[in-house]
Amino acid sequence: MRVHDKLSPLPHELRAVLLLVLLFPGQTFGTWWFISQLNLHTLGAGVLCDTIPGLVGRQRRLCRMHPEIMLPLGEGARMGVEECQHHFRNHRWNCSTVSRDASLFGRVMLKGSREAAFVYAISSAGVVYAITRACSRGHLLDCGCDPSRRGSGRDKRGVFDWGGCSDNVRYGSSFSRSFIDAKERRQRDARALMNLHNNRAGRKAVKKFRKLQCKCHGVSGSCTLRTCWLAMMEFRLVAAHLKMRYNGATQVMMTQKGDNLRVVDRNHKRPTRSDLVYLESSPDYCVQDPIVGR
Repeated sequence: MRVHDKLSPLPHELRAVLLLVLLFPGQTFGTWWFISQLNLHTLGAGVLCDTIPGLVGRQRRLCRMHPEIMLPLGEGARMGVEECQHHFRNHRWNCSTVSRDASLFGRVMLKGSREAAFVYAISSAGVVYAITRACSRGHLLDCGCDPSRRGSGRDKRGVFDWGGCSDNVRYGSSFSRSFIDAKERRQRDARALMNLHNNRAGRKAVKKFRKLQCKCHGVSGSCTLRTCWLAMMEFRLVAAHLKMRYNGATQVMMTQKGDNLRVVDRNHKRPTRSDLVYLESSPDYCVQDPIVGR
């Protein structure tokens, strides 16, 4: 059977990329980001989990175990791409994607630059956001509202009762970490440590941008009793926050022990878990680079 015949049942966009992978295995590489380019409503989870290029073993297993989560996961990846392109629309590098490329952003992401740091952070944040939202809307069987928000709480206006449906960011962050970090945890080199740090910064950004929403109860709106819940804020605010972190990103290198990262410039402050880090200076995106194909 010819290669074309084997791929014929697959959607066009996936068929085109898989053909490149089969014909030129040494010239292409894949990442889970490619999920953002697929129409998961028409593509079965079984086909996705077994054939999408770029997924490592743990990611394929999670995909098979939780096929319903792949839909919001793909949506979150798309949100990350859209926000990246919005915030970099006036930059030399404008977060452009490469059509029919299993890596989505092309080989430019092989460089450990500030831009790569932002892409990893915003993609991680997008997946957390979309999965959490799906939990709150009752679209997923394994999660719902945040179960830890019970009893009473207090803010500057006084005491309130937890109620409504607080967004379960904890679940979204947990699944995002298990799925997205899987590939990096297999390698543990300098680039993997950089990616893990920026993935975590993206997750923490979603947690940071939550707000308390309340509903008053009482006679004639007296608000003698308040019911409150924690809700995520607009994703654009999360992206804007990460863009600021991109502007102040810290250059790092691996320690001699090879188990951690340290600041290159000792006069620069040590990055927190919410900061972005990068390994090498950004290239001049106005100069063609045949190595990365740009």
